[in-house]
Amino acid sequence: MSFKNDFLWGGATAANQYEGGFQSGGRGLSTMDAVTGGGHGIPRTITYRTKEGKIGTSPVDSTMSGTVPEGAVGYIDPDVYYPSHVATDFYNNYKEDIALFAEMGFKCFRMSINWSRICPNGMYEVNEEGLSFYDDVFNELLKYDIQPVITLNHFDMPMYLADHYSGWSSREVIDYFVYFCELVFKRYKNKVKYWMTFNEINVLTSWTQIGIHDNSPQTVYQALHHIFVASAKVVLLGHKINPENQIGMMVACTPSYPMTCDPNDVLEALQFNRNREFFMDIQVKGYYPEYKLAALRSLGVKIEMDDRDLDLIRKGTVDYIGLSYYMSTVSSTDPNAERTEGNQFLAYKNPYLETSDWGWTVDPVGLRISLVQIYDRYHLPIFIVENGFGAADHVEADGSIHDDYRIKYLQEHIQAMKDAVDIDGVNLIGYTPWGCIDIVSAGTGEMKKRYGFIYVERFDDGTGDFSRKKKKSFDWYSKVIATNGEKL
Repeated sequence: MSFKNDFLWGGATAANQYEGGFQSGGRGLSTMDAVTGGGHGIPRTITYRTKEGKIGTSPVDSTMSGTVPEGAVGYIDPDVYYPSHVATDFYNNYKEDIALFAEMGFKCFRMSINWSRICPNGMYEVNEEGLSFYDDVFNELLKYDIQPVITLNHFDMPMYLADHYSGWSSREVIDYFVYFCELVFKRYKNKVKYWMTFNEINVLTSWTQIGIHDNSPQTVYQALHHIFVASAKVVLLGHKINPENQIGMMVACTPSYPMTCDPNDVLEALQFNRNREFFMDIQVKGYYPEYKLAALRSLGVKIEMDDRDLDLIRKGTVDYIGLSYYMSTVSSTDPNAERTEGNQFLAYKNPYLETSDWGWTVDPVGLRISLVQIYDRYHLPIFIVENGFGAADHVEADGSIHDDYRIKYLQEHIQAMKDAVDIDGVNLIGYTPWGCIDIVSAGTGEMKKRYGFIYVERFDDGTGDFSRKKKKSFDWYSKVIATNGEKL
């Protein structure tokens, strides 16, 4: 079987980590604009201002969890470095970058549209300059026959909605988001076919991501319900505007194995994995599963719903499942089990697997297992829209960058994809490695933690000339695409 002839090879980025152009071209503020840099043992923080005018900070951990006190507003301190404000400056370098993507042979490019670049406060206003910017980007991609794959919301809550509505905890935000989506669906009707509603929907629990001011279960699940309704409305709207639109959902896929065959560890792993499956059950099957309803009752959570909500969720199911996969974890009831870092999750260390310099478990077989389990459960096409290896790349005296560790990681994961297709019959439609060009790390706010095939001269202290250099993996990935994954 192998990969289909129209398999979507490409790369993936997000506006808040790559685009830059902070407040350029009429763009409004988003919550991520108030998140500082990190790395070198320095924690990331949110900067805010209270009603009394006092400036404060709130810590942001590796899961991007961070809150702003009720009544406080996001604050941009002119004396503080915020890596997202410039990031690696796609805003001013998109033509050069897209030409490099074309040289690699990309069939698609996953990126996000920044909500506050289109609607500066997230409400019923339109920034024509922002719409024109994305027109120019999509035109450049299509010039090289690269299909845009667009995430409608990738951790970029308009700051005004966070400050004045407490983000997605307010039902009014549904209509604001649908208005934004209608604008871009109509504007780019003949340019974009592949869409995703919310990035890594199963990790949305904080002010930075969804604008809420407390992380209590009641607030989080009420906000998530509004997000589910918004996603369903957007799917229905997108199909109405253009029946050829393919609209997917997206989860962070970090599967968990039981640490031992102790039934308590097995049950712990079951519950961990259900926390991801719940989001797919809602958006693919179209209903709240019984196990989650029971869990919400035990937490004392009572979700306020409109009479039409459940019908909308039932009707507005997605066309495909997008997922990020970087690692697996294990579940244990042993309070002394060794912990390690993970993608948006605090994880346990698996004694059978190696880890990256940032503590992320390397598990290509886990990708195959995940693809099989997800496809068996849902029977929808699957799109791997994030996968990659963060490392501290070294530039040699001659300018070369030998990232063999990245090539090895990607080789093993693409082989696992091939096995899932060839042996297990999974319908896999595309693969976009994360940070195909160096961008700011979401978890740590660093430039040091690089993922790309293309090196960007930008450093954690804000210095660098933004010049682009090809890494060894650039030519390797070009050959992978040219042979449709046959030459690894």
